[in-house]
Amino acid sequence: MTAVFSVVEPGLLTTVQDLGRPGAIASGVPPAGAMDRFAHAAANLLAGNDRNQATLECTLSGPQLVALRSCLVAVTGADLGAQVNGRAAPMWSGIFLAAGDRLSFAGRRSGMRTYVAVSGGLDGERWLGSRSTYLLVGRGGMQGRALKAGDELHLAADRSAPMIAGRQLAAAMVPDYSDHTLAVMAGPHLKRLDVTSRKALFADTFKVSAQADRMGYRLDGPPLALSGDELLSFGLAAGSIQVVNSGQAIILMADHQTAGGYAVVATVVSASLPNAAQLGPGDELQLRAVTEAQAGTMRRELSAALASLASP
Repeated sequence: MTAVFSVVEPGLLTTVQDLGRPGAIASGVPPAGAMDRFAHAAANLLAGNDRNQATLECTLSGPQLVALRSCLVAVTGADLGAQVNGRAAPMWSGIFLAAGDRLSFAGRRSGMRTYVAVSGGLDGERWLGSRSTYLLVGRGGMQGRALKAGDELHLAADRSAPMIAGRQLAAAMVPDYSDHTLAVMAGPHLKRLDVTSRKALFADTFKVSAQADRMGYRLDGPPLALSGDELLSFGLAAGSIQVVNSGQAIILMADHQTAGGYAVVATVVSASLPNAAQLGPGDELQLRAVTEAQAGTMRRELSAALASLASP
C-alpha cells in the first residue's frame, strides 16, 4: 500500500466513507456510506476516480493533512474553509498537491460535511464489501473509528493515468446548501396524521435538534398526532420521516436502522438528501410535497451534473 497523507489533526469527526453496503440491508446491517452522496461522487470524479472509491467525510471541522507524495485531490460539500499551505483552495475542483503540501481547513462557513477525494481512492478495512466506517460496531475504514492524529492514509490503487488538475463542476450545478426546504413524497402512513398535523407537516418550520447524527435527526416542531393500530416492523430507507409516539418527527439518514414500527408519514426524495446531509443542530427546515415526476426531474438534474464530470 502507498501512503498518501499523514494526519496532523483529525478534525471533529472525520471518517472514511464510500457508497456503503446496500446489499447487507436484508441482514439487518445499515447501508452507511457517505451522507451527502452527490458531494462524495463529485469529489471522486474530479479526482479521476469512479464514484464508489472511499473519500474522507469531514463533519463540522476539517482535518489537517500533509501530502506524503504528489497527488490530485478534490474538496466538495460543505464550505469548511479549505486551504493549501495556508492559502484558500478552490472547492468543487481538482487540486494538485506536491509532497509536503498541507491541506487544512480554516473553519466552517456553511454546511456540515465536506468530502476529500484523492486520485486512486483511499484504502481502508473492507467489511461486507465496503470501506465505509460504521462507528456503532467499529467496522470499516480506519478499523471502524474516526481519524486520529498520527494516522497514515493509504491509496487503494496507484493511478497510471495522468492526473489533471483544474477540472471543475460548473457553478450552476453546485448544490445550494442554503436551501433548507426538503422535497418529500407522501409516506405509507401519512393518513394516520389528523388533518391539523398533516397541514403542520408541510406548512410549519421544524428545527434539527441536538439529537442529530449519522443515524438520523430528531426534529423540534409542532407535535404530530397519530391514530390507528400499532404497526408491525417494516423495512426502512434513508430519508424516511418517522413519527414516534410523542409526536416528534425523525428523518432517517445513512446509518439508519433497517426496520422499525414507527409510522412513516413522508420520505425525503433522493435528490434532496444531499441538502439534508448538510443540516446540523439548530438549523431550521421545511418540507415541500412533490410528485413522483418532480422527484424524477430533480434526480435527473443531479445525475446530469455528475455526468458532466465523467465526460472526457
